[in-house]
Amino acid sequence: MAFTWESALEELRRRHEEARRLGGAERVERQHAQGRQTIRERIGQIADDFTEVGEFATFPIRDAAGTEVGTLPSSYVCGLGTVDGRQVAIGGEDFTVRAGAPQTYLDRWKGGMGGFVEDLAHEYRIPLILFMEGIGGDVSAQDEKGHSYLVSSMSWRRSFELMSQVPVLVAVLGSAAGGTAGRAVVSHFSVISKGSVLFAGGPPVVRRALGQTVDKHELGGAEMHTSVSGAMDNLAEDEADAIDQLRRVLSYLPQNVWELPARGDRSDPVDRSCDELLKIIPENRRRPYKMREVMRTIVDQDSLFEIGPGWGRAVITAFARIDGIPVGVIGNNPMHLAGALDGAAAEKQIRFVDLCSTFHLPIVYLVDVPGFMVGPEAERRGVVRMGMRAIQSIIEAEVPVVTVHVRKAYGMAVSATSNPDALGLRIAWPSVEWGDMPIEGGVEAGFRREIERADDPEVFRRQAEERLLALADPWKTVEAFGMEMMIDPRQTRKVVADFLNAGLHAMRSRVGPSDRRWSMRP
Repeated sequence: MAFTWESALEELRRRHEEARRLGGAERVERQHAQGRQTIRERIGQIADDFTEVGEFATFPIRDAAGTEVGTLPSSYVCGLGTVDGRQVAIGGEDFTVRAGAPQTYLDRWKGGMGGFVEDLAHEYRIPLILFMEGIGGDVSAQDEKGHSYLVSSMSWRRSFELMSQVPVLVAVLGSAAGGTAGRAVVSHFSVISKGSVLFAGGPPVVRRALGQTVDKHELGGAEMHTSVSGAMDNLAEDEADAIDQLRRVLSYLPQNVWELPARGDRSDPVDRSCDELLKIIPENRRRPYKMREVMRTIVDQDSLFEIGPGWGRAVITAFARIDGIPVGVIGNNPMHLAGALDGAAAEKQIRFVDLCSTFHLPIVYLVDVPGFMVGPEAERRGVVRMGMRAIQSIIEAEVPVVTVHVRKAYGMAVSATSNPDALGLRIAWPSVEWGDMPIEGGVEAGFRREIERADDPEVFRRQAEERLLALADPWKTVEAFGMEMMIDPRQTRKVVADFLNAGLHAMRSRVGPSDRRWSMRP
């Protein structure tokens, strides 16, 4: 049949319509009935503009006998998008097409675990946004290949390379199992919507392997992964909230490691007095307070965005801006374990410090830590090993670190708050106290025999505590230049902003990939 533009364009239009049907009207309706969108609808929500690649790729439908009975559009959609004026690579599985199974049926993967969309992010040095909803593996792939294949033949190299090159942001919206779950956690920021699940193997696999019957939400529910395992950073109310969080996080990060993050709005006066701090920090040193309120007071108005609020709760990690400069803010949390650093909090801090260092975000650390968490449970969870890794990460950070001492600073955990081998800028408020360990516990441990032999042990203990408390007067440390600055808390915003602005000169000269690899987890 002779070529005509009319017939060629009609064929193009027909195939375009078929691609838009995805798994068919019935499956799309089922997806909507469960409160979930199709992949193109999700991309449409986050992207102002989207140019799809591989739109006409298909996969063969086979019956139980292996006979091909038709075709459906590929289970993966990807391409080049624009989010708030920034070009990004976007991709994701569509659950209506064979439950988002991998594209072993294609000559080249479009995405999911490597593939075109990741090459696009790598070659063009643009952020990668992934929507994850897929089964991760599919035994029916053997029908397409004609043989079973070894998973070790599949390369993860590009996925891991991207971690030291461009921001990788992931949303799990539905079920993510096997390889899809694995790909979700290889990210700089991850969010999972309520009702979604993530696991290495689902309930049928668990039942077959272990003989245990378990509900999918008990096994790998969104709430569990954002409050216990820490496999996912943030929990979202729904898909719209998850997409809004992706957009918000992207706003703090540069296009790639060869650029600095864009400076934001500077309408909040840099010299604004932080008067609220005098009310937030109790005069009674034994009373806890909300460190998040301290953070919100110091940073630019409405700029604080917390990462991982549900797990590792002894530390708070967040993005924010100060005088428009994107920063990473870390703070010990007196409302959980009195701020003591346990293994989970140390792991959370490590990951966040690495993220800030990778993408050139200065770190502001607000200190109120009584030390490493102690006790049998803390030891079983590796507090010493994880705590020392937290110290290592802050020492290896390749960005300015400004440390603000709010109240307590005791023991080895304090070493995880600043780097003495760099500038090590530490700013203290008059509310501070510090030392090898709190005086009360230290007297009990160091003078136990003398206390036991004293005529009046309680009087002896109290006298020893009073004597050592006098020596622990923080002003003595400041006078010895063991602390760089002591300031009125109300001046904190201005002082920190001054040093952050000065630090930008050095950061501009260091922009580029780090010599060390980004660590996804310790």
